[in-house]
Amino acid sequence: MSLWLDAASAAATLNVVLLVALVGIWARNYLEFRSKHPLGLLVFGLLLLAENCLSVYYYVIDPEVANLLRSAAPVAGRAMTFVQILELAAILFLAWVTWD
Repeated sequence: MSLWLDAASAAATLNVVLLVALVGIWARNYLEFRSKHPLGLLVFGLLLLAENCLSVYYYVIDPEVANLLRSAAPVAGRAMTFVQILELAAILFLAWVTWD
C-alpha cells in the first residue's frame, strides 16, 4: 500500500476512535438536556462515524478499492487522503471544544 493510502487509513481509524468518544458524550448530553444542539451534534457525529467506518473498511478490511485507487486513479487516492486528514483536523477541533 502506498504512503498516501497508509496516511488515509490512519486518519480514518483515528476519526472513528474520536467520533465514538464524541458521539457518546453528545448522546449523554442530549439525554440530560433534551435540546436540539446536542441532538444535532449527535446526528452529525453518527453520520460522520458511518462515513469513516466505511472508509476504514475500504482501506483496511477490504483494500480492493484502495488498490484500485493506487493503480488506476492515484490523484483520486491522494485527494481522498487529503479529505481524511482535513476531517481528522476538524474532529480534533470538535473534540477540543467538547472536552474543554
